[in-house]
Amino acid sequence: MLLDSGESVKALSAYLGHADAGFTLRTYTHRLPSSEARTRNAVDEMCRTARRPPTAP
Repeated sequence: MLLDSGESVKALSAYLGHADAGFTLRTYTHRLPSSEARTRNAVDEMCRTARRPPTAP
């Protein structure tokens, strides 16, 4: 639930006492059902932002 709500993997790893954040990800990635949609939305937003013309100062 913490990862899904946006907590950092590093912070969660430390809280759980894991020596490696990679271990935390490998162990709990399956618990992130919405991560695929969140990633897709983030990439879409980055693409929209990149296509916007720069604003004048």
